Amino acid sequence: MTKLGIVLLAALIASCLLLVRTAYESRQLFAALDQAHEEQQQLDAEYKRLASEAQAQGTNLRVERTARERLLMRTATPAVTAYVVDPAASGVAK
Repeated sequence: MTKLGIVLLAALIASCLLLVRTAYESRQLFAALDQAHEEQQQLDAEYKRLASEAQAQGTNLRVERTARERLLMRTATPAVTAYVVDPAASGVAK
């Protein structure tokens, strides 16, 4: 074999090894991308579930029921309302 043939053979072998390495890395990246898409779909589903749960937690009926039961609050009516007059603001001196 001539020197040129040996150089061309070495270049061919190096090119084949580089092609195999590139294909392997490409497969690994594609698998990682596929896994990331799957994780994104799971996170989107969980986000939607949490958003609907938060919406259900914030309904007026639930907030009112929690205020009555846990905080022992009641609806403000004129019978239970106390009006306070600020003498300094009204101009009346003591």
